[in-house]
Amino acid sequence: MSTIVNFAMFPMDKGTDLGLYVAMVIRSLQNEGISFSPGSMATTFETDDIDTAMAVVARAHKTLEAVSDRIYTTITIDSRRGRSDGMQSKVNSLERHLNEL
Repeated sequence: MSTIVNFAMFPMDKGTDLGLYVAMVIRSLQNEGISFSPGSMATTFETDDIDTAMAVVARAHKTLEAVSDRIYTTITIDSRRGRSDGMQSKVNSLERHLNEL
C-alpha cells in the first residue's frame, strides 16, 4: 500500500521567520531515508503504510519539541492499495492530462 502524506509543521512561538525550524523538519525527513518533496507551504512524503507514515510525522514533531513550546501541524493522507511510487505517478498523471488539453 502506498501512503502519501502532505503535511506542514512549524513552531508557533518563534516569530515570523520560521525557515530554520522548517529546515529542521526537512532534515528529519532526510534522516528517515524516504522520498519527499518540499513545497512552499507543505511537504509531501511517501511510505509503504500508515504506521510508518505516522511514525515519521511523530519523529519530525519531536525534533521541534526540543526547541518549541507550541507546534502547529496539518496532515493530509492518501492511502491506496496496489499503488507504488504514488507521488510520482500522480504528477505523471497530471502532466499527461495537461498535455491532452
